[in-house]
Amino acid sequence: MYRILRAGNRGRNCIAKWRHFGRDCTTSTVSKEALDRYHPGVTLHGYQVERVEEVPELYLTAIKLSHLQTGAEHLHIARDDSNNVFSVGFRTTPMDDTGVSHILEHTVLCGSHRYPCRDPFFKMLNRSLSTFMNAWTASDYTMYPFSTQNGKDFQNLLSVYLDAVFFPNLDKLDFLQEGWRLEHGATEDRASPITFKGVVFNEMKGAMSSAAQLYAVGCQNRLLPSHTYSYNSGGDPIAILDLTHQQLKDFHASHYHPSNARFFTYGDQPLDAHLQLINESALEHFQRIDSDTDIPDETVWTEKRSAAITCPPDTMAPDPDKQTTVSVSYLLPREGFEADRIEAVLHSVELAQRHQSTTFGIQIISSLMPMWNQDGDPISSLQLDRLVASFKRKLAENPRYLQDLVQRYFIDNNHQLWLEMSPDSEYTPKQEKEEAAKLEERLRELTNDDKEQVYQTGLQLADAQNQEADISCLPTVTISDIDPKTKRTVIKTENLSGSYVQLHEQPTNGVTYFRGVSPLGALDTDLLLYLPLFCNIVTQMGTDESNFREFAKQEELKTGGLSVSPHIVQNASSTDAYELGIVLGSHCLDRKLDDMMNLWQQIFNSVTLSDHDRLSTLIRMEASDLSNSVAFMGHAFAMRGAASAVSTVGKLSELTGGITQVNLMKQIAELEDLSEVISKLQRLSSLVLNRTDMRFCLNASPESMSAAVNALGQFIDQLPGAPASSKPSLDSAQAFITDEEFNPTSSQKHFRIPFPVNYVSMATTAVPYKHGDFPKLMVLARLLSSKFLHKEIREKGGAYGSGASIGTDGTFKFYSYRDPHSMDTLEVFRRSLSWMQSGGFTAHDLDEAKFAVFSNVDSPIAPGSKGVSTFLNGVTDDDRQTQRDRLFKVSSHDITDTADRYLGERWYSSYLIGPENDATKQGGWTLQE
Repeated sequence: MYRILRAGNRGRNCIAKWRHFGRDCTTSTVSKEALDRYHPGVTLHGYQVERVEEVPELYLTAIKLSHLQTGAEHLHIARDDSNNVFSVGFRTTPMDDTGVSHILEHTVLCGSHRYPCRDPFFKMLNRSLSTFMNAWTASDYTMYPFSTQNGKDFQNLLSVYLDAVFFPNLDKLDFLQEGWRLEHGATEDRASPITFKGVVFNEMKGAMSSAAQLYAVGCQNRLLPSHTYSYNSGGDPIAILDLTHQQLKDFHASHYHPSNARFFTYGDQPLDAHLQLINESALEHFQRIDSDTDIPDETVWTEKRSAAITCPPDTMAPDPDKQTTVSVSYLLPREGFEADRIEAVLHSVELAQRHQSTTFGIQIISSLMPMWNQDGDPISSLQLDRLVASFKRKLAENPRYLQDLVQRYFIDNNHQLWLEMSPDSEYTPKQEKEEAAKLEERLRELTNDDKEQVYQTGLQLADAQNQEADISCLPTVTISDIDPKTKRTVIKTENLSGSYVQLHEQPTNGVTYFRGVSPLGALDTDLLLYLPLFCNIVTQMGTDESNFREFAKQEELKTGGLSVSPHIVQNASSTDAYELGIVLGSHCLDRKLDDMMNLWQQIFNSVTLSDHDRLSTLIRMEASDLSNSVAFMGHAFAMRGAASAVSTVGKLSELTGGITQVNLMKQIAELEDLSEVISKLQRLSSLVLNRTDMRFCLNASPESMSAAVNALGQFIDQLPGAPASSKPSLDSAQAFITDEEFNPTSSQKHFRIPFPVNYVSMATTAVPYKHGDFPKLMVLARLLSSKFLHKEIREKGGAYGSGASIGTDGTFKFYSYRDPHSMDTLEVFRRSLSWMQSGGFTAHDLDEAKFAVFSNVDSPIAPGSKGVSTFLNGVTDDDRQTQRDRLFKVSSHDITDTADRYLGERWYSSYLIGPENDATKQGGWTLQE
């Protein structure tokens, strides 16, 4: 994975908005034990403790260690959190655009000394109960994190990760697969043209087709031009073709060394066991070296600079003549400063400390790594109370503190870059010509022996990809490691003024969470299309009491944000029935609950939807965001497109969140007169912003719940509209409807867009959640993803990603991501059934698929979200236990039988997003633009 991360926060203390997940208490047992056990100067397992500090505001103790033999740094966060985290990161400083650090990130995961099988990283996705597994390359570092709630699983993953980064095989064939290679278009056909292939090569062709990505890279390259930041760490597609296998190995030797490493562990598992395994598996085999990866400070400019770059035109932009982007960027010094809205910032810091997330450990290391990587102090950055106190003290001593910072670092700062990016209609053709010229140059250089070597290497790689890997060397969890019981949430209900209310008493650390659902019933398509726009703008337009600026200020001061989104949920017992409406969501400190509910009351009673200028601005922003999202989430758009022909909910989801919505927003943004749009928004407002048929949900601590219920009751009583008949249960509160006119149909659609890669999907009808076949389809999807599609589409085809899934929209879907192929990929999807019928999986493969499914099913849920899924979709803990029991019992026969029944002769819908394609012009395809 490739990420652009700026170097602007080098070495500074930054207050990150970490959202934590822990117990509702002032004393963390694990944190206190660590504070008592570890002291500076203590040595254990080759490490020496350097610093131990309690951070009570985050319920943790931070322990900083160094490895005596290698100098490796280690930060451990002791905390009462069962979702334990590990990460190892390296400062990686490429000095060219070949993407060496990015391709190395991929290649080290393809096999190691202790685990020599192909792709142990992907194999462990199916042998683990991990809650997170990934790796990514930033501008100046590469990191490898994972998290899991299972102690045995943690040790397994730690062993695999350590061997991967420190003792990788770096096999030539893996480099050719993940990086780039010359290969015949049809591997076994000597007569087919030789072309460029490679996973990262195709990934970066897709990434660098995005105007936003081009601008981010171009800005960083020019603002920091003297060292590593002047290059694209992900790799420029053309420059990638210059990287050699030897250069890759040399980069690993110089950068992936313990002396250049930063280790991180987090959670409630004992530190000693982690240190022992890290030392014995990796560090004791190395000696300290000078890694020579320091990044010198940028020379400060004495004069401002400007630059101009180009990008491909956005064919979905509302106004083709308004696609120029201009910004001014500054080199901020190490001290930096936070936002100037003091009270709002301090409120957000307090709320962030209390608002709990299940991914707190991952969030910590993701936020700390850019600064820690530049030798900043990671522990100081965790001490939010101390940082806030320091800020308040400086502000008290100098009321113009912030103004002085603005004057110094912005107004008087000559190290600023004015960058203009404008569309060039020849941009993509130029890129294609450059790649064609590069290919022609390489082919001219090939001797007959070289061409034979290209052919033979292609066969060798194909043979390696086709071989059944021996994964017996990899550690694994077992079915017996999985809890047979669903983790249950206590749900209480009340009836407030005729409205159904669901209550979840949870340890929410002084934060109250509010949700509401307002059903719409059946809605004409013409009005339904405007529902996403309504949801996007309704909290940003202002009210009769407050203009949009004042409302936004109060929202920031009183809450963690107000959200409104479309609510489209399939009945868990029937693919024909669904609930349509909007869902509201917000959270706040307990003491600000009345303020939060007052903001919602303003929206319901007096929202302003007729401000033409404000609405026009929001529409243009939304149209731009949707257009830009296609390049990054093209597979999601393709999946919605495919599902729309075979499922009612799929159809609604596409209309409100697919290419149809992208095109609609483009059209609306081009309108001069928005009166018709305003009329539709006002009509939607009258339908959903009233109490009739609404239901509500609260998550709060036991001691705060009574006050929360009272505040909610007062809010309901002041809402417009008459209360409906009393709703004593969730079943009675849900408003399911049926679209009698919808019939699934076969469909093939191609949305043509000038991307260098494709996003491909195919869908067929399936079953609702409570159906007995749903668990079988979950396992089938995972089996196909890991054992068949990954090999055929990613390894052989060179796509960045692929998979299959069973959704809650009543469909079974296939997809590919940043894929150089289209028709070949669809053919792979179709071959899934024959692969299943041929007995392509073993009993152990079946268990691995179950591990992956359970890992997803058992993902941790934060206290503020517990019980919410039941509130939204009606699926109870009893329903989940029934499906859990069925999931344990899924057999090999169940899988082949299910594949026969659901992947055989059924309605199929295909959807392709990508460039011009001769195959789709031959008939049978509907072409869209």
